[in-house]
Amino acid sequence: MLVEDSLVVRQLLAHIVSRDPRLALVAAVASGEEALREIHRVQPDVISMDIRLPGIDGLETTRRIMAERPTPIVVVADAIEDSSLRISMNALRAGALSVVEKPVGTGNRAYEAISDQICTQLRIMSQVPVIRRRPIGSERLARQDAPRQDAPRDERSGPLPATQAPSVLAVAASTGGPPAFAKLLGALPADFPLPVLLVQHMGAAFMEGFADWLNGVVPLAVVIASEGVRPLPGHVYVAPGDRHLTLTPGGLIALVDEPPVGGQRPSATLLFRSVARSAGPRGLGVLLTGMGEDGAAGLLDMHRAGAATIAEHESSAVVYGMPAAAVRLRAAGSVLPLDLIAPRVLRAVQPGLSP
Repeated sequence: MLVEDSLVVRQLLAHIVSRDPRLALVAAVASGEEALREIHRVQPDVISMDIRLPGIDGLETTRRIMAERPTPIVVVADAIEDSSLRISMNALRAGALSVVEKPVGTGNRAYEAISDQICTQLRIMSQVPVIRRRPIGSERLARQDAPRQDAPRDERSGPLPATQAPSVLAVAASTGGPPAFAKLLGALPADFPLPVLLVQHMGAAFMEGFADWLNGVVPLAVVIASEGVRPLPGHVYVAPGDRHLTLTPGGLIALVDEPPVGGQRPSATLLFRSVARSAGPRGLGVLLTGMGEDGAAGLLDMHRAGAATIAEHESSAVVYGMPAAAVRLRAAGSVLPLDLIAPRVLRAVQPGLSP
């Protein structure tokens, strides 16, 4: 089902979807109110959601859908509008799975690439199981990500390295990453004593908006990573959308133009491997929700280097792909639900803290 108020864009999206043999268009509506009425009739497998809608906006529509009839939602947004970016990030926090750029006209040279990205995201996200979300205010959205009551409280929690204090935290995620990062980093204090290097799989056009949004919802200072910078404690350095983020042996940030790894640039595996080489046992690695296997091999390198490594448990992961791959490789020293990862990180940084 397409939800888009612009007739021109709605017709363009309908054309893009209809020509893809993997997809069938069951409804195209112009407002959130129409979407909420139609969803029970057409029962779509996946929804393309505009954010700037008349009446109730895409964020509120997303909240209501996730509360009433949970369905995978892909946000289709204009990447150049700051207000749209903020709403898009909050929609991800409310339960939408990913965000892609709005299509361009058929005469634009980027038309085919953007069209393929939209259709591929719709197809992939249609396969993701989603859960019911309580219709609560944005200030309490983080509570929605708590693991189920039957989630194990601490699985495979091996001893944390005690000989050397960690000097850098590397974290990575893909599908479901923005709300997971908001919860993890939001539980760390503003004076957190380590720099944080972050990889999120997301279109390059959205990375500035993602970093700005994250900066507004966590206590730490969040910026897009820059070449040659020495990362500072209490700061989060987000990989640009089209370059790999790595740490040099001298402890400086390096942005690398190498080809994608496993289809991903930035790659979590390249980040983790660089931290393994640079920090060795003083690294701390966390691999969160996401499709595919990116990050697993790099987390294994960190584990072998003596670093503390953590993978998100299946019970709280939106997509248990990347952390599952790390668990299969035995790359994770701890496998924890999302709400226990920040306490574990703080214990690694301050070993005297109680679990």
